[in-house]
Amino acid sequence: MIGKLVKSNVHSDYVCQIYGPGEVEEPPAPDDYALGTFVRIPLGGGRGDLVGVIYDTVLHNPEFGNLGPRLSPASDLEVFSPDYLTEKLTLVGITAIGTVGPDGASTHGVPPLSAQIDTVVERMDNETIRAFHQTDGGQLRLGYAPLLLAQGSPLARHLLLELVEQLSELFPDQRETLSVLRHEWTWQACIQPMGGGS
Repeated sequence: MIGKLVKSNVHSDYVCQIYGPGEVEEPPAPDDYALGTFVRIPLGGGRGDLVGVIYDTVLHNPEFGNLGPRLSPASDLEVFSPDYLTEKLTLVGITAIGTVGPDGASTHGVPPLSAQIDTVVERMDNETIRAFHQTDGGQLRLGYAPLLLAQGSPLARHLLLELVEQLSELFPDQRETLSVLRHEWTWQACIQPMGGGS
């Protein structure tokens, strides 16, 4: 578990609050919620899981810019008002890229169902990531790539490059195909900010 859902921006775009010290026995390390991390979000009721990918990180610190007088030093707040410390949050943006049904069948694209507030978010293991990306014939598929590109985020192509690197390790026999995608998206990531191409 890396955190819990606290809001959604649109149907397939979620915000997850990363668990901090004291919230769970072993809080996640930064590597557990890095850019391009594949996550699963249970839909409940035996409906399977949403599959998402972390595409952004926001650090929330309500103390920033607060130069007014403090009634207690920070060391006293830890003892007398421990809840105050939890206002510093790490939030990650997750875009849903598909589903895994209760039978293990996976779909790529915008999921028809949405997740619920406070649902626990878990990092996917390599075996689950591999299964999500395999067709019945054992071929690699990236059916969600157009969805990520259509979001218009300046990080979209960089995110896809990160995903290609991960998948190259999980699908060594598909490295040649992934290399073609890597070159195309690298070129686009470099040219797009300068106003060339689409």
